[in-house]
Amino acid sequence: MSGPEDNRFDQPGSVGKPKARAPARTAPRSSLFLLSLVNLSGGASTRVRVRNLSATGLMADCEQPIATGQRVSITLRGVGDVEGIIAWSEADRIGIAFDRTIDPDLTRKPVGQQPAEVPDYLRTLTRVARR
Repeated sequence: MSGPEDNRFDQPGSVGKPKARAPARTAPRSSLFLLSLVNLSGGASTRVRVRNLSATGLMADCEQPIATGQRVSITLRGVGDVEGIIAWSEADRIGIAFDRTIDPDLTRKPVGQQPAEVPDYLRTLTRVARR
């Protein structure tokens, strides 16, 4: 008898093809809890709770089902809007594969620590030491 992993292929001797499966992960992922907004094509949006994140994608709990293959944009704190595609969808969870790689560590920085978000007039001035 064959094990569960052998079931990925049709029986020997048949004109078999590998059964469909989700794309392989290409980057290490880290667990976190981040509230975000997914923008769907057509202008609709839905809130999600990002559970894990990598440079190439994420897994999130979703308020409403989203079809696999749908183009989306997700707003990530510290990163901004990231375009991608729904790689998989099961019940209330989705996986998004990003179109470009991101730096997931930027989402963990405290708000206000990203230089691009701090206006010039609020940046610390370098003081000249008096003699």
